[in-house]
Amino acid sequence: MLGNPGFSYTGLLFLLMLFIPNIIWSMRRPQGYTSENENKILRFFERLGEALTCCCSLVFSDFNIHEWTLWSLWLIAAFVFMIMYEAWWVRYFRSERRLSDFYSSFSGIPLAGATLPVIAFFMLGMYGKVIWMLIAVVILGIGHIGIHIQHKNNIDALSDPAGGNLTGGIR
Repeated sequence: MLGNPGFSYTGLLFLLMLFIPNIIWSMRRPQGYTSENENKILRFFERLGEALTCCCSLVFSDFNIHEWTLWSLWLIAAFVFMIMYEAWWVRYFRSERRLSDFYSSFSGIPLAGATLPVIAFFMLGMYGKVIWMLIAVVILGIGHIGIHIQHKNNIDALSDPAGGNLTGGIR
């Protein structure tokens, strides 16, 4: 459960699948996007979780592909969620890139841009049986998904002049 030190090519692949669309996004942000007024505690959790998740992804060889067992389904599921994440990005980049596009759901998963990679890395941690990755991803999820919820709620409040939530919650 503590993990075996060593390079993880699977972790590197997951990080590339995470970082490449985010780098492109930094040049194609949604109209009206701002990171001002984000909750400082959530931002701290997000940054800490990002650093820990990146480190864990690379330094534990437990994430690499090994003999097939029923436990390998965790890795398959992790890859499926990362592919869904890539598909969500394709849909976003083809859209008008509005805030509502950025905070959209995908295949019934709310706030897919934040939720899908957190699920994928958690499943990768389960596959590798590395407690440090699981802890890192929980910290990341609290911050990253929390910030996205905050942004989504702000958008919903702006879309309803009376200050209510037109969408009835997260989509």
